[in-house]
Amino acid sequence: MYVTSVKPGGLMGQGLVIGDLRVQHVDGRRGRSFTIVWPEGKVHEQADRFLRAHDGSGTQRTYAYLLVDHLRWLERECLPSESVTLRDLQRYMGIVGAKVAMPLGEPWRVGKRPYGQDTLSAAASCLKGFYLHLAALGINRELGGQLNRTRLPARADRRPGAAGAPAPRAARQSAGTAPGPAPASEDAA
Repeated sequence: MYVTSVKPGGLMGQGLVIGDLRVQHVDGRRGRSFTIVWPEGKVHEQADRFLRAHDGSGTQRTYAYLLVDHLRWLERECLPSESVTLRDLQRYMGIVGAKVAMPLGEPWRVGKRPYGQDTLSAAASCLKGFYLHLAALGINRELGGQLNRTRLPARADRRPGAAGAPAPRAARQSAGTAPGPAPASEDAA
């Protein structure tokens, strides 16, 4: 099955997704909606209930792609949503590009640029909404209480080398990835 994915700058790409959580569009009576499914095709119930609250809106699609990235990260970290802490969410936001003052751990989204400011704001809103939704269902109420009193980090970290930010120009030049002065020609003499 081919699915589309959001790339930095809002560009869309397509690729075959095998063995991973994925966003699935569903055409229904009320138009197109989006959900998240497990690799074997079963609906991710917690995500689906949350996304249904945004049925028929452009927000649902955006939230589906942001949430699937977070759920994939939870899988990699072996964290069930029932045990996610505020610190885990802050660390995730740092890994995708928000400015946070803590060790971030293993890189995520290797080879991809960090989220921009608008995407970070949308991700913070999506994750807060998702975990408040779970808390209302009786899942991870402690986190829900904390999220009611705080915001997730959503300010972009522009420091060189931070969570996938571009390296300083000097570092790129020494690695041979940045344009530098043209080599001198022997014929120029």
